[in-house]
Amino acid sequence: MSRVTGAPPARSLSMRLGLTVSLMGAALVLLLATLAYLALDHQLDNLARKGMQNKLEQIQHSLTSDRDSSDLTARPHSLLDLVMGHDNLRLNVFSTDPLASPWLEAGGGDQATLPAALRQARVDSDLQWRDSRGQQWLSASRQMRLGNGDAVRVVLSLNRHNDLALLSAYLRSTLIALPPLLLLIGIGAWWLVQRGLRPLQQFTRVAAKVTTQDLTHRLDLDNLPRELAELGQGINVMLQRLDGGVQRLSQFSDDLAHELRSPISNLMGKAQVTLSRERPPAEYKAVLEASIEELERIIRIVADMLFLAQVSQPASQARFVPVSLGEQARKVSALFALSAEDRQLALQQRGDAWVLGDPLMIQRALSNLLSNAIRHSPSQGRIDLRIEQQAHSVRLTVSNPGPGIAACHLPHLFERFYRVDSSRARAEGGTGLGLAIVRSIMQLHQGRADVSSEPGRLTEFSLVFPTLAPAPPGA
Repeated sequence: MSRVTGAPPARSLSMRLGLTVSLMGAALVLLLATLAYLALDHQLDNLARKGMQNKLEQIQHSLTSDRDSSDLTARPHSLLDLVMGHDNLRLNVFSTDPLASPWLEAGGGDQATLPAALRQARVDSDLQWRDSRGQQWLSASRQMRLGNGDAVRVVLSLNRHNDLALLSAYLRSTLIALPPLLLLIGIGAWWLVQRGLRPLQQFTRVAAKVTTQDLTHRLDLDNLPRELAELGQGINVMLQRLDGGVQRLSQFSDDLAHELRSPISNLMGKAQVTLSRERPPAEYKAVLEASIEELERIIRIVADMLFLAQVSQPASQARFVPVSLGEQARKVSALFALSAEDRQLALQQRGDAWVLGDPLMIQRALSNLLSNAIRHSPSQGRIDLRIEQQAHSVRLTVSNPGPGIAACHLPHLFERFYRVDSSRARAEGGTGLGLAIVRSIMQLHQGRADVSSEPGRLTEFSLVFPTLAPAPPGA
């Protein structure tokens, strides 16, 4: 089949899987890097707030030792010791008058840029802000009391420059490391996919070897993963069925050619001999009559072959209805009554049961069995038709006395063109397809055909149907 013009080329499975795994790996790495950045930022913020809270508690303890504002301005050493040596800390102490100058300023930073909201705050609050140089500060405004009970406003500010520098360094290192890491993930994904899909090469090798002339190749399931082993098992079963079907078809073609060659050769031979010289009209008539018999034999073979092709279709093609086996047996027995009477044979029927099937096909199968029974029964014998309801099946048995069939022939009786006595069967007009038709009909009905024989005594052919329960009302 030619490729459709303009259709995009199909991408390989390994490429698609590799790209999928690579993209998933890249997304996972980016997600982890983002989560790590957010976690680091959150942790640094918690540490900064916790450190400021500890400093504020120390400042509160120091202020309670000063009895009034004069002590605070005269002896600020205890407060200065808390912020001295910390370049990132800044301490401001104000009176309750927001317009008054601060009583104490200590630490680093641009004093002029302290937000007014912190100086004029009425309640305790926290604020993040930036100074004139763009540096980020975290400030805490708290109202505290001196030893004499006077209220003061304390603003402690922390420069977050070091924390932001740490976050920036982490972000830069992450961006530098991501490209080689993503490349490594892509290479690893491609290698893993190639390694995982390597067993599929065995499927390709076996498929390249399989032809209609050679269906014997099978997949080795020993080293395959479980998922591919199930697929390989299904392919092996499929190849086994195809091999068996092709062999049966080849055998059938050979048998059919052999069966048709004999009557066609007879027709050719008779025609050539007859036309080799002038003959009386009576001889021409005899040759034509003999040719008609051979043509009728060919027609019977072709008709049987067409019927076999019909019943070999899936069961969904058939229209099954409840059928009384006793009624069908009576109809077939009535058709063969004259033949049985000519050979002085008695037909006896007993039993009845209902099955689901096609009445005409059941009559065809029973006709083939009954015609064989009449053909091989001695004169003044009796042919029995028994219908028995069993636990999970219905059995219709045709039994007749006679020479019987050797055990070596029983497994092959239902094969196409198989004959126990080929010369006798052809002389009697048999095509060798009757029992094969019976087996195909029973397979279509989800049943089976059985045979048993005691040489010199009794031969029994049985049609076994699945049980139809309960029987149709009014039967």
